[in-house]
Amino acid sequence: MKYAIAFGLAIMVVLASAGAYVYYGLTHRPDVSSFAALTAAPDINRNAPLRVTFLGVSTLLFDDGSTAILLDGFFTRPNSRQLFLEKISPDKTIIKNSLQRAGIEKLAAVIVNHSHYDHAMDAPEVAAQTGAVLVGSESTANVGRGWGLPEANIAARRPGDIMTFGRFTVTLLQSRHVPSPFTGGEITAPLVPPVRANAYLEGTSFAVQIEHDGRRLLVNASAGFVPGALAGRRADVVFLGIGQLGKQSQSYMAEYWRELVTTSGARRVIPIHWDDFTAPIDQPLRPIPVLLDDMSASMQFLVAEGAKSGVEVKLPVAWTVFDPFDRLPASAR
Repeated sequence: MKYAIAFGLAIMVVLASAGAYVYYGLTHRPDVSSFAALTAAPDINRNAPLRVTFLGVSTLLFDDGSTAILLDGFFTRPNSRQLFLEKISPDKTIIKNSLQRAGIEKLAAVIVNHSHYDHAMDAPEVAAQTGAVLVGSESTANVGRGWGLPEANIAARRPGDIMTFGRFTVTLLQSRHVPSPFTGGEITAPLVPPVRANAYLEGTSFAVQIEHDGRRLLVNASAGFVPGALAGRRADVVFLGIGQLGKQSQSYMAEYWRELVTTSGARRVIPIHWDDFTAPIDQPLRPIPVLLDDMSASMQFLVAEGAKSGVEVKLPVAWTVFDPFDRLPASAR
């Protein structure tokens, strides 16, 4: 009898410890102010040839005063309860208010990196409100079709495709989602929301190279890669997705840096996709909880690699316009 009681108590202790671990992991996160020294100094010079605004996750506005393009355009940000228990759908009011806050009235294109909900869900409505063409994989095209976006405003594209918008030349390159249970899958028919979050399958993942007046940027939204896919591609600045990077092995992180940063010859890395995208967009951005990611490990790795190779690492400030090429370090090569 006493052994049964002892066993029962041991099980209770294990369960309590596991519960405490999960609770801690879901309620604690790194303090983003600890990275304040890496914050990109805001440059609000409206005469800069190219201005960028980071709007959370991997939503990035590129604007040269004549033409503006947006990557992803995710603003609705359903909370955890909605994600696990309900179906989700774009919130037109949140999207409208977010576009107004960012000063976005008209866009030439909304380019979707891959078709998970935190990249693709809002993109058709953003395109509808701004007159943009929705650019992405066939999966993204089916997200647009399910929202009722006219076919004339949908451009299904493949890796290697090149597009021109004003003075922007955009090349879509093959990439891959960071290893996770949600990697893979295609959306093969129009996706009509509301639907479960897991209905937004990855589709094709792109790295997006943007050339503007002879200078190049590279956006890799998720911390995944296809070995050799960027060979011969150059970039001055890389917007580097780091979501769940801190949960990967050191060898994975090192290869990720080599494939995206070393290969491109970048002199500046700007981490993106580090914020908790279940938190409302009108609140200050905060890192993903430590149970799901380790932003501190990611940033420590990036800073250390940058110091070894002369690459500057700068954390973007949400809703703040900056010049990505401002005071760009000289090439380390």
